Amino acid sequence: MTDPIRIGVLGTYSTGKTLLLKRIEMELRGHGLTVARTSGLGKRAAAAGLPKMQHHTVASTEWIIAQGIADEITAAQGADVVLADRAAIDAVAYFTAAMEYRGERPRRLERERLRLLASTQVPKYDLLLATVLDESVPVEHKHSHDPRYRRLVDAHTHSLLADDVVPHRRVTSEPDSQAHGIELALNLCLKEAVV
Repeated sequence: MTDPIRIGVLGTYSTGKTLLLKRIEMELRGHGLTVARTSGLGKRAAAAGLPKMQHHTVASTEWIIAQGIADEITAAQGADVVLADRAAIDAVAYFTAAMEYRGERPRRLERERLRLLASTQVPKYDLLLATVLDESVPVEHKHSHDPRYRRLVDAHTHSLLADDVVPHRRVTSEPDSQAHGIELALNLCLKEAVV
């Protein structure tokens, strides 16, 4: 059995990550590929009593990274493609944004440990798509909306990707950018399926 193709999406909330993954999934399934998608980490963290969004802690961030890793391993069983809603590095961006939002600084060793844990997962992704905040797009009602925190997560997401020189593609809310992200994923998966 070969390893599946892994595509991760990350970015601040209400920037179209889930919709982008659904569209990619539909395209891939339409070409006969078996697709598994991970999701729901934030909801499960809250159900476990862990803080989230601007209240993230070291423990909640570590849980999200570890659970995301476990979810991706489970999803990979028998799938041609794994679509990860919230690639591991995403959790670090949410955490660092929460710390800045609260005016706190994490201890250096904790911050480095979380970044290292997330960075061990980066090589597993064949494609990372990072959504870009467009504040003119309305926020979904399912999120408690704090514009400042949302901007901080966006800034920290793109800063982490740049600082760690993580290969990725930026995806804006523009239809052409969305279509290009879907096309990149589709071409990658179809090329690998043929090999």
